[in-house]
Amino acid sequence: MPVTDPIADMFARIRNAARIQSPYVEMPASKQKLALAEVLRNEGFISSFETKGLGSPEQRMRIVLKYGPRGEQVIQGLKRISKPGLRVYRPSKKVPRVLGGLGVAIVSTSTGLMTDRQARKGNIGGEVIGFVW
Repeated sequence: MPVTDPIADMFARIRNAARIQSPYVEMPASKQKLALAEVLRNEGFISSFETKGLGSPEQRMRIVLKYGPRGEQVIQGLKRISKPGLRVYRPSKKVPRVLGGLGVAIVSTSTGLMTDRQARKGNIGGEVIGFVW
C-alpha cells in the first residue's frame, strides 16, 4: 500500500527506531528524503546515511542514528508541520524557532531544504516541513 505522506513516514520510522535504540533505520529513498537526511546529519541529529540502488524502483536509504555517551537519544522529537492536506508557508521573518533555538525547523525553499537559521540568514521563506529537537 503506498504511503500518502512519505516525510511523515520517515519521521515515524526514525522516531520508532530511536525509541528502541536501534543502530539504524531503513526506508524507501527519494530526493527529498535524501535532502532531509543531509540536513539532519549537518545539524548533528544523525551519524550518517547511505543509499542503495539509487535510480532504480527499489532505491533504499539507511540512516545511522546517533546516541549520547550514556545511550540517550540525540533526537528527542520529530514533528511534521506542513502536511499534504494543510501546507504551512512562512516568510523569512516569520520562520518559527524551535524550543528557543535548541531545536531546528526544516524549511523547503526555492534553493532547497535548509534550517530555520539558514533561511533567516539568507532572507528566504518557504514551506515549514517539520521540527526536530
